[in-house]
Amino acid sequence: MTECTECGADVTVHDDPMIGEIVDCTTCGAELEVIEVDPVVLDVAPELEEDWGE
Repeated sequence: MTECTECGADVTVHDDPMIGEIVDCTTCGAELEVIEVDPVVLDVAPELEEDWGE
């Protein structure tokens, strides 16, 4: 378990997370990205931008 960077609530992460994996905070709904796995560190996931075929 680790802490949400947006609201500070506890976020449950499964036993074998991968860097870049997205998890949701059940308290505030923030999408969080795993940036380190030992110990697990989360940060706000980047917003996806339109590609427009480029």
